[in-house]
Amino acid sequence: MAHKEELFPAIGEIAAKTDEIPAAETEEGSKTEGGENFDNEDKVVQEIESLCMKCHEQGVTRLMLTSIPFFREVIVMSFRCEYCGASNNEIQSAGEIRPEGTLYTAKILERKDLNRQIVRSASCEITIPELDLTLPPTNRGQLTTVEGLIRDVVSDLSMDQPLRRIQDEVSYTKIQEIIDKMKPILGDPDDDEEVQEQADYLNLPLTPFTVKLDDPAGNSFIEFYGGMSDPKWNLRTYHRTLEQNVALGLVAADDAQAQSEVIQEEVTPEAITDDEVFVFDGLCSSCGHAIKTNMKKVNIPYFKDILIMSTNCEFCGYRDNEVKSGAAISPQGKRIILKCEDREDLSRDILKSETAGLTIPEIDLVLTHGTLGGRFTTVEGILEQIYEELADKAFAGDSSNKEDKEAYEAFLKGLKEVKNAERPFTIILDDPLANSYMQNLYAPDPDPNMTIELYDRTFEQNEELGLNDIKVEGYEEDAASEKKDEGNDKETSNSV
Repeated sequence: MAHKEELFPAIGEIAAKTDEIPAAETEEGSKTEGGENFDNEDKVVQEIESLCMKCHEQGVTRLMLTSIPFFREVIVMSFRCEYCGASNNEIQSAGEIRPEGTLYTAKILERKDLNRQIVRSASCEITIPELDLTLPPTNRGQLTTVEGLIRDVVSDLSMDQPLRRIQDEVSYTKIQEIIDKMKPILGDPDDDEEVQEQADYLNLPLTPFTVKLDDPAGNSFIEFYGGMSDPKWNLRTYHRTLEQNVALGLVAADDAQAQSEVIQEEVTPEAITDDEVFVFDGLCSSCGHAIKTNMKKVNIPYFKDILIMSTNCEFCGYRDNEVKSGAAISPQGKRIILKCEDREDLSRDILKSETAGLTIPEIDLVLTHGTLGGRFTTVEGILEQIYEELADKAFAGDSSNKEDKEAYEAFLKGLKEVKNAERPFTIILDDPLANSYMQNLYAPDPDPNMTIELYDRTFEQNEELGLNDIKVEGYEEDAASEKKDEGNDKETSNSV
């Protein structure tokens, strides 16, 4: 771990090390002004001679290995040719491909949000729905900001506009509409106006829009403000499809068809017993090889039946466990409030479904619905998993924002105290489908430290869960009515 920190230091450490290295290097013997030997290995930025693809002369590529706070290690590359002036910048991930793809969403509501940093890998697709803009994956990565991304798009689209206006006026008009939508976002002054001050720039009106980064490799990132509870920032992970694994080179194209041929077992109409384990064939979401998923029904006392599914890939080591409800959809949502006072409360069993959100008000921890998926563990186990997930995203070394670093360190300290039962805290488990459960140590009597609240779901919650479009009663009459209407339409058309 120490070697890894030295190899990928933070930006602040690189800047401090640069100040310590003598500024000048003499031509004879590669010595500094003080006469000491100057080795290229002491440089924080490595320089490599590279061929310029524009003039075919020798240019210089500079490599900087650094770590981005709350993200991962990256390699920043910069090329420049002194003969023709050609330059190029790109970024590549130094970490491994994540087992799941990532979808980052950031709401840009004010001008300071334009300063959010963006790490875009070669496999990342960027979408701005409000502008009808989609940037497909490119052949190189990029480190920029939201404003820098918009400027690059405007510059690229404006480059051939005069030619399009003559050759293809229809395309010119459509592209110009997109450019006209993005120019107010940049807030650049007109030619006859003076350069705006920073305060005036921040007060300029901004039409809100959304930036989405969809990366199957999981190597892209968009910055959040004030911690991962930023209300304008969201992260969602998903399993890659076989096509995405082929595109990333994780599965050979020749083997894709063979891997997709999964043996379908006959489904028996017999009821599932508690002692029976079902095995399903499938494809690994990480490497694409054929795997088996085990499923077993478990009955939780004083609750309901659940289905536990476990997947283990022998080729890449990918493992996954999920918990699904085995009962009908509850007519109401459920909110479970538990006051934890000692280590005994940490041993309670907890079932968190994939639709449940978890909150600990004492440390400002908020897990939105769907975070961590379905889990059947203990209170201590789920807190330990949350701590491991968030501790990996802590600041490494110095940071460009000291306040964010201190706030996040204080949050992790509070989370560690909570998972070790060093202070009392409250867990709120909110599940709109009422498929979550927390063990009652006094069952069947009421638990004095636990409160269970039932509530009616809102229309928005039902819409998000897809319940507004579900109809389980009277659908036969609707089908007969639709069939009758089709017959009447057919008779009308024949008579015409």
